[in-house]
Amino acid sequence: MDTPWIKFATPDTNREYFALLSYMPLNKYRAIPAFLKFSLQIQKQLRTTPGVMGYSLRAKLFSRNFWTLSAWTEEKPLMDFVAKIPHGQAMKAMMPHMGSTKFTQWKVMGSALPLRWEETMERSRKGEPL
Repeated sequence: MDTPWIKFATPDTNREYFALLSYMPLNKYRAIPAFLKFSLQIQKQLRTTPGVMGYSLRAKLFSRNFWTLSAWTEEKPLMDFVAKIPHGQAMKAMMPHMGSTKFTQWKVMGSALPLRWEETMERSRKGEPL
C-alpha cells in the first residue's frame, strides 16, 4: 500500500532538491500498531515543517517492511525535522523493534517531482544512482 504523494510546496523545475528514501523493516508483527501510530504523528509534523517539498509512505504489512520517500529544499531542514518530537521520539521508541534500516540520499531536479515509487525502487534494486 502506497500513500499518495503529499505535496507541501510547488517545486521550481530548474532547481535541485534533496531526496531521501528510507527503508524500515520491523522485527515483529506486534510492533506494527506503534509504528503506524508514530507514522500518523510524523505525517502531522510534516505539515508544519519548513523545507519539505513532498512525502509518501509505502507499507507492506505482511512482510513488516516500510519505506518513506521524501523531497526537501536541502539536507538541513530534514535533519532538523528528524531531531524534533515526534520524529525523534519515534526513532528512540521503535529502535528495539527495527531490523537493519537503510537510507539513500540523492539530488533531484524539481522537474522530477513528485518522486515515483516504481522508478525509485527499480533504480535502487539495480544499484543505480538515484
